[in-house]
Amino acid sequence: MQFQVIQLAREALVATLTLNRPDKRNALNFQMLDELLLALEEVERAGDLVVILTGAGKAFCAGMDLEELRALIDKSAAQHGEDSRRMAQVFRRLYEFPRPTIAAVNGPAIAGGTGLATMCDFTLAVAEAKFGYTEVRIGFLPAIVSSILVWQVGHKKARELLLSGRIFDAAEAYRLGLVDEVVSSDGLLERAHELSRQLLDNSPGSLSASKRLVNSFISEALDRQIEQAVDQNAAIRQTADFREGVTAFLEKRKPRWSDG
Repeated sequence: MQFQVIQLAREALVATLTLNRPDKRNALNFQMLDELLLALEEVERAGDLVVILTGAGKAFCAGMDLEELRALIDKSAAQHGEDSRRMAQVFRRLYEFPRPTIAAVNGPAIAGGTGLATMCDFTLAVAEAKFGYTEVRIGFLPAIVSSILVWQVGHKKARELLLSGRIFDAAEAYRLGLVDEVVSSDGLLERAHELSRQLLDNSPGSLSASKRLVNSFISEALDRQIEQAVDQNAAIRQTADFREGVTAFLEKRKPRWSDG
């Protein structure tokens, strides 16, 4: 299968998915989301046992692409709902993928980029990596990832990260448990492949069963939370603050918020 905005390399039962828009700092667009779903389907069908997710160039993923953000302003309620469900499908597919997944965060992972890293079983990051659930800065809502984040870091810390929208470094992400290891930039993929080899020493059936078991502990609650998140994600895109936030971001000025 040919991809345009990601790369898929497969070797020795390890599949490496590379977000491949380095000129856009690997910003997410809907084509990339669709290709990620297709690539994960191909990897599962091919029988690869470990997935590494990384970015081309100096960034992991800078969040939503500017052109996609601009287009969101004029979409209908139905289109917002469809887009929100599409994002949820990608995030949940990555989170529940039957094989172990490793995020190799090679640089900034902002907003949706932090979301992708959050969904993986293991997250390795270079010391220079930056993270942030920054959606509130543009009148948006990190709805989909919030449903997973609260399980990972607890409600109190999740609220602080989501409400502040602040950027934090790899060292703090490690302390929070969002990053498993901080590694040197020249050793990131080497460490990801070393971890892959360790995982390949384990029973593939046991790995998949372990993921299914752990996921089942929260699956019923997660189903409800994801549905709620999809609805809220679509709804906030129709607000005046969202339109103002996106416009201000694109015009590189401070937003003028409503009284909300």
